[in-house]
Amino acid sequence: MSAISFQQVSKTYVTARGPFQALERVSFDIQEGEFFGLLGPNGAGKTTLISILAGLAKASEGQVTVLGHDVVKQAAQTRRFLGVVPQELVFDPFFSVREALQFQSGYFGIRHNHAWIDELLESLGLADKANSNMRQLSGGMKRRVLVAQALVHKPPVIVLDEPTAGVDVELRQTLWHFIAKLNKQGHTVLLTTHYLEEAEALCSRIAMLKAGRVVALDSTSALLKASASNVLRFKLDAELPPALMAKARVTGRIVQLPAHSAAEVEDHLAALRLAGLVPEDIEIRKADLEDVFIDVMQEHTSGEVA
Repeated sequence: MSAISFQQVSKTYVTARGPFQALERVSFDIQEGEFFGLLGPNGAGKTTLISILAGLAKASEGQVTVLGHDVVKQAAQTRRFLGVVPQELVFDPFFSVREALQFQSGYFGIRHNHAWIDELLESLGLADKANSNMRQLSGGMKRRVLVAQALVHKPPVIVLDEPTAGVDVELRQTLWHFIAKLNKQGHTVLLTTHYLEEAEALCSRIAMLKAGRVVALDSTSALLKASASNVLRFKLDAELPPALMAKARVTGRIVQLPAHSAAEVEDHLAALRLAGLVPEDIEIRKADLEDVFIDVMQEHTSGEVA
């Protein structure tokens, strides 16, 4: 049995400008115990898909199941199976951290789980904030509380929608250490993130969305093998020639160019010499998931989902 199954899921919104399709026949399964990544540019439909999974939105067509239970027909059961960490910082300003977790437990009919709440507080670096009012917490600390609330009923399926967006490195490391431990214990994890190095390090399998459609679905290792075998990386203070600019990923002074062979590396360097440019700190590295992501998105140039 799949932990999560999306079968021909479509979502169409009615707007003043007419129908708008946010998802189009999305289908894939996530197996029990998997650490699965859902990637895509802003507006690709990731959060819409997660909203349908969590019962916050209804698909126009198709079916979604969690551990074999339909999210529409068996909403109460599926909600118990899921722990969802949303993008938005949503919190009740009238309670302390511990009280918020106790109330969240009550929503699932759980009482006397103080030991598990203590473990969550300790594992997520919230122990010294347990009695602090939610209003007193920083954005990063509020994010930790959202994670704790999602896990307070020990759900077998954990859904993380951009959980580390805008938070510090310490939280990212703390969160991933704890989530990875839960995954090893058998919990299924579905992650969306714009930090592709996180997805590469954590996810065994990945789906990529663009404009509401699945444009790539494979194991992380297979996606990496399918990409350019190497990347030429260097620093440059001048503008690249147009032919190279069309292929390059440029971040400030850092330029990265795909290179499938030694001959292609030499072609790139020759083009720089011909243009009178002198690159600095030249290195060649293996392609990473960000390279794969950019390649896949460029291959599918249809309009984006807003």
